[in-house]
Amino acid sequence: MARGPWGVGIPLGRLLLPLLLPLNLARGAPRAWSQDDFHSDICATCHEHATCLKRETTSICICKYGFVGNGRTHCIDKDECQYGASVVCGNHTSCHNIPGGFYCICLEGYRATNNNKTFIPNDGTFCTGFKSSSGAVADIDECEVSSRCRRGGRCVNTRGSYECYCMDGYLPKGGPEPFHPTRDATSCTEIDCGTPPEIPGGYIIGNYTSRLGSQVHYACKEGFFSDSEDTASSCTAMGTWESPKLNCQEIDCGRPPEVQHAILEGNHSSRLGSVAHYVCLEGFESPGGKITSVCTEKGTWRTSASTCSEIIIEINEVSVFNNTCVRWQINPGRINSKIEYVIYIKGQRLDPLESGHEETVNLTTESRTPEVCLDLYPGTNYTVNISTAPPRRSVPAVTEFQTAGDDLLEDDGIFNISIFNEVCLKLNRHSRKVGSERVYQFKVLGRRWYLNTFYHATSFNFTTREQTAVVCLDLYPATDYSVNVTLLGSPERPSVQTTVTTAPAVKQTISNISVFNETCLRWRSMKTADIEEMYLVHIWGQRWYQKGFAQEMIFNITASSQTPETCLDLSPGTNYSVSIQALSSELPVVISLTTQITEPPLPEVDFFTVHGGPLPRLRLRKATEKNGPISSYQVLVLPSALQSTFACDSEEVASFFSEASEASGYVTAELLAKDIPDDAMEIPIGDRLYYGKYYNAPLKTGHDYCIILRITSEWNEVRRSACAVWAHVKGSSLTFLLPQMVGVGLGSMAVVIVLAFLSFSAV
Repeated sequence: MARGPWGVGIPLGRLLLPLLLPLNLARGAPRAWSQDDFHSDICATCHEHATCLKRETTSICICKYGFVGNGRTHCIDKDECQYGASVVCGNHTSCHNIPGGFYCICLEGYRATNNNKTFIPNDGTFCTGFKSSSGAVADIDECEVSSRCRRGGRCVNTRGSYECYCMDGYLPKGGPEPFHPTRDATSCTEIDCGTPPEIPGGYIIGNYTSRLGSQVHYACKEGFFSDSEDTASSCTAMGTWESPKLNCQEIDCGRPPEVQHAILEGNHSSRLGSVAHYVCLEGFESPGGKITSVCTEKGTWRTSASTCSEIIIEINEVSVFNNTCVRWQINPGRINSKIEYVIYIKGQRLDPLESGHEETVNLTTESRTPEVCLDLYPGTNYTVNISTAPPRRSVPAVTEFQTAGDDLLEDDGIFNISIFNEVCLKLNRHSRKVGSERVYQFKVLGRRWYLNTFYHATSFNFTTREQTAVVCLDLYPATDYSVNVTLLGSPERPSVQTTVTTAPAVKQTISNISVFNETCLRWRSMKTADIEEMYLVHIWGQRWYQKGFAQEMIFNITASSQTPETCLDLSPGTNYSVSIQALSSELPVVISLTTQITEPPLPEVDFFTVHGGPLPRLRLRKATEKNGPISSYQVLVLPSALQSTFACDSEEVASFFSEASEASGYVTAELLAKDIPDDAMEIPIGDRLYYGKYYNAPLKTGHDYCIILRITSEWNEVRRSACAVWAHVKGSSLTFLLPQMVGVGLGSMAVVIVLAFLSFSAV
C-alpha cells in the first residue's frame, strides 16, 4: 500500500492493476484460457465489501479501499488511525476512523491549509500554526518546506524537526525506522520478492512481477494432477513469496484392465497417454477393430468399445469324390491356426444280413477347403456328419451318399490316398486279395510361395502287404507339397497325386533379438542352416506429444544367415512397436524401442537490425514438433562481441541477476511450449516483467546487443536446442518504452485524484 504525503493508506496495487493488466495483455503476455462462466463463478463468491478483478486466465476478489481481508469470506474495516494521528494525518492533528475510511481534524491553535474543518491528507492538506492572541507563532512544518525523505520515505514532523518512515511497499535498509536522512544510514528500498518458488511437476502460468502484493499462479504439467484448488502465491510485505500449496503428483493409471477373451500385447506404460493393446484369443475376433485402453488425465484407463466375440465356423458345400473322399469349405474369418474336425460315419450295407459301419475320424488342418478320404465299405449307404472339435464351435454339416459295389473293386491296381495329421497319408487298396505285396513309389516336391529359391525334394519306395497302409512324411513347416504315389509292378502303373500344405511351426524360430545403433535389429534364427527364410516386419510408431502422428511400415526381408539383421528407417523422438515373424513360424516376436530426439527445427524469425532507434516487438511463432517434443522457448540477450563464440546448447547463460550476466549475456524470457498460441505472439524486449523465472531487463543505452531465440526439446533425459539470431541492436535505446510508461503514469495519477475525491465526498 502506498501512502500520501501525510501517511494516508492508498492501495497501490488496486490503482495500478487495472492499468497494468490490459498493458501486459497488449504486450503479448501468454494467456491460458478465457471463460466467462468461470469468471462469473469466482465473482459470485466475493464479499459485499469486495470487488471482482477479472483477468484473462483467472478472476480474484479484492477488498475495497478501507477494508482488509481475503476478498471472499471476510472484508473488515481497516483502522487507519491505529498508527497514530501524527503518522496518518500529520502533526497537530487528531485522527477519526469511519467504515471504509477516515478523516483528520486540526488540534486547537492550528488550522487546515484547505480552510476546512476536516480533511484527508492525500491532497497535501496539513495543519499549520497561526498567530495566537499573544502574537506567538506555532511550530514551523518542516515537512512542508520540501521533500525531506529519500525515495520510498514518508516525512513526519516532530517538535523543531522531522522523521522519515518507509511507505507501504518499501522496507528499511541499513538501519531502523524512524530515521533522519542527514543523520542515519537508513534508506527505503522497494519490496522485491525475486524469483517465485518452483513446484515439482508444476509450472507458472503467464507473466508476473515480484513487487509487493503480486501473485503468481501455478498449474500442473501434462502428466501430473493435483487435488488442491489453491494455485496462487503472493509476494508478502516481508519480501518473500508465500509457500505454494499446489501438490502435483504424476499420473499413474496402474495395470490396464482385463478384456474378456483377450490378452495384453507387448510392453506398456501406465503414464498419461500410454496405450495398451489387446489381442483376441484363438477362436475369437474383434469385428469393431483394434482393442486398446488409454491412460487418461484422471489416472484411469479408458477402454474402447470393441470386444472379442467367438468365431462360429460354418461348414458348407460338402461334396464327395473318388467314391470315398469328402471335401467341404469353411467361412472366411480370422483363423490363423489349425482346426480339428470330427467326422462321424454311419453306414448301412445294402445286404441287410451284413453288419453296418460306424466310425469317428479326426482330421486336423488349417486349409479352408479341407478334404479327407475315408476307409468305407463298398455298396453301403453312408451318412457323414462333419463338425469341429471343442473348444471350437461350428454349424455341423451332414451329407449322404452310397459307395460303389464290389464289382467295381476287383482290379488290384485301384487305390486312393487320404491325409490325416497333416503329414500322414493313408493308402487304401480296393483289392479283395489279402496279403499280396505291393510297392509304392513316393515323389515329394515342396515349395514356399514366398521364396523363389526354396525347394524340398525327396523320393522313396514303400512296400506293404497292408490293405490300408499309413505313411508319414518328414516335411518342412509352412510349405506347399505335391505328393505323387505310383503303384509299381502293375502294368498300368496307376498313380495318385495329392497336395499337402504344412502349417507354420508352433515352436518359435526367432530368439535373442537385440537393438544396436538405436534403429537396427539383430536376432538368431533357429532354422536349419543355409536354408533361406523370409521375415515379415511390421512397425507401428506413435508419439505421446503429437496426437496426429502415426507411422506404420510393413515389409519383408529374406536371409539365409542364422543371425539376420536389418536397419529401420525410423523417425526421431518416437515410441515404436516392432513385430518380426518368420513366415515358417506360427507366431511373431514383438519388441519395443524408442528413438532419441534430435535438434528441433531452426526457429522461424523475422530478422531485423536497429540502429539506436526504438525496438520493435519480437514476433514469436510456434515451431513444429518434428524431431521431438518442444519444451520451451528462450530469448537471450548477448553482447554483440560474443555472437561468434556462442554455443546454442550452452547452459552457462543465466538470469539477468547473475553476477556474470553483463559480460556473458543472459536469458531475458522463457515461455513453455504449451503457452505459445498457434497464431504466434509478440514479446517486447525490456518490459521489466518476468517471463517464467527470468527478468526481462531493459537494454543499456549505447550498447550493441545480439538477440537470439532458442528452441529446446527435452525427452528421456536428452536435451537438444536450435538457435536463430532474431535481431542486432546497435546503440540500444529505451525510447520504445516511453509511451507505455507515460500512459501508466497519467492513468495512475487520474485514479489517485478520483479516489481522493470520492473519499472526501464520503466524509
